[in-house]
Amino acid sequence: MQSLRTAAGREIVRFCADTRGATAIEYAMIAAGVGAFIAATVMGLGSSLKETFYDKLANLFS
Repeated sequence: MQSLRTAAGREIVRFCADTRGATAIEYAMIAAGVGAFIAATVMGLGSSLKETFYDKLANLFS
């Protein structure tokens, strides 16, 4: 029973010390932030761009 407890303890310590996935998570968080910024910008400018293009097309065909 002691060896099982010791082995489990070692695995828990090894798991907590492992930082290999931390960089990938950091890059994913940066990518999500950039994506949210782009989406917010497009949503904010979307209606004004749509009106501008519709006005240009209306002037073209009238």
